[in-house]
Amino acid sequence: MTIGGVQFDLKITFLIILGTVVPMLDYYGHKITSTKAYDRMIWYFVIPMLVILLIFRESPAEYGFRLGKWQTGLAWVVGACTAMAIILYFVARQPSMTQYYQVRAPQEIWRIIYLNGLDLFGWEFIWRGVMLFAFAREFGPGAAIFLQAVPFAFMHLGKPEVETLSTIFGGAGFGFVAWQSESFLYPWLIHWFIATFTMVIAVRV
Repeated sequence: MTIGGVQFDLKITFLIILGTVVPMLDYYGHKITSTKAYDRMIWYFVIPMLVILLIFRESPAEYGFRLGKWQTGLAWVVGACTAMAIILYFVARQPSMTQYYQVRAPQEIWRIIYLNGLDLFGWEFIWRGVMLFAFAREFGPGAAIFLQAVPFAFMHLGKPEVETLSTIFGGAGFGFVAWQSESFLYPWLIHWFIATFTMVIAVRV
């Protein structure tokens, strides 16, 4: 589509708008269910999946919804989780982290694990799946890895500063793993571990 001599790719334009508006609706507390993790599955997984299937009429596999290179992916999961466990054991014990999570994290470990897994599945699908692979086709993988990390980083505003400042690099790292493994599933596993381990350490200090 061309407007005023400027050409717009309708698909990528639609995805950029979707990736901007959905986090805003989430931030302003538009509830669909009584549980935030369920809402986020709808906002970040169900809605983008319906867009891919019903509007774009494409295969979700083109957006990282597949096992991909599972050996590469699992190697990254093991390596990243091991390294982050060592780092987070000390970082999560900082006063800013414990004060933030002791108020907000569930007290039961099983609920921390379950809700984080559900919540972050949607997050990883929209950023490390839909946006990453769509942006890579349009701008190349290098730019895509950092472009998808920008909204992801902004979604951490309000969390402890040390955590928020790291997210542009963490988001890019997740994007790199997704691109290398050709799937959003492996950064989801890493992100799930990081979030859960952080909360468990913080609430137990």
